[in-house]
Amino acid sequence: MGGLSIWHWLIVLLIVLLVFGTKKLKNIGSDLGGAVKNFKEAMKDENAKLPEPGKTAQTGQTYDAEVKDKQQS
Repeated sequence: MGGLSIWHWLIVLLIVLLVFGTKKLKNIGSDLGGAVKNFKEAMKDENAKLPEPGKTAQTGQTYDAEVKDKQQS
């Protein structure tokens, strides 16, 4: 009972290719790659929006709000 050898992985790969076909596997791979790329771009955009640590963003806007006490029930 050891790890799987290269022959086991080749047989698994062959079965996957027979079941799904190369075209469907190519589509899945490109969809997954696109999703990862979009995720990375979104993370870069979010990081660009954040102010640098130690500096405060001065927008010149004033917010008027009322704070109410929360009561525990």
